[in-house]
Amino acid sequence: MKTLFPSKRIIARVAAAALTLGVAGGAWAEEGLDKVKETIGKAWQAAKPGIVINSIEKTEIPGIYKVSVGPSSNIYSTADGANFIVGDLFRVQPNKITNVSEEARNGDRAKAVASVEDKDMIIFSPKGEKKARMYVFTDVDCYYCQKLHHNMAKMNEMGIEVAYLGYPRAGIGSGSYKKVASAWCAKDKNDALTKLKNRQEIPENVCEGNPIPDQYNLGRQIGLSGTPALVLEDGELIAGFLEPEALAQRIGLK
Repeated sequence: MKTLFPSKRIIARVAAAALTLGVAGGAWAEEGLDKVKETIGKAWQAAKPGIVINSIEKTEIPGIYKVSVGPSSNIYSTADGANFIVGDLFRVQPNKITNVSEEARNGDRAKAVASVEDKDMIIFSPKGEKKARMYVFTDVDCYYCQKLHHNMAKMNEMGIEVAYLGYPRAGIGSGSYKKVASAWCAKDKNDALTKLKNRQEIPENVCEGNPIPDQYNLGRQIGLSGTPALVLEDGELIAGFLEPEALAQRIGLK
């Protein structure tokens, strides 16, 4: 993909540029979506044989279509497939500018994390009422992952349930991977993970079929760049550490 899409920079004026390009695809604006998919697919295959297009969807701009060729891709094409833009799409409203592309990413992330079964996560639940769930992709060796975990009791007191997914930043097979996988394979997963967050050692036990490789790949698919990576129930991604009070405010808890 890198050779076809060399630039991943955000284009703040993508809507205006798309309208300009829409003239080139104007003849196709009223065509059915199936016809547009076929046309874009043929045009791009001719330019880049073997390219895999995951989906093509309508956008708010007539004659412009969102094309997905990989995780977190923001590609907008004219209906004839002759021109495309790489960047985020924005909606301009009175007193408000909304990142439409980020809204779509939120929806994709929400579905992705919700698809992970509870048995494959390490979950710290409030003793009282659960007001919200937060998914956290974690690496046991990162300082801010450890700091976030040290606030677990306070987050639980606020009604925030924390569902951990493993994301060893050094990759599968690394020392960090062996540590986090050993926590997931432990008899008492919560205790093992807490010990690692406190920089204590646990017995190495990388069991066959553990879910860490799948969770690591899931994190890459939804565009993670580091840890801790917090994903709220609506799919909003928070990259990095937040104090419990700021987190509760972000989630919308009083």
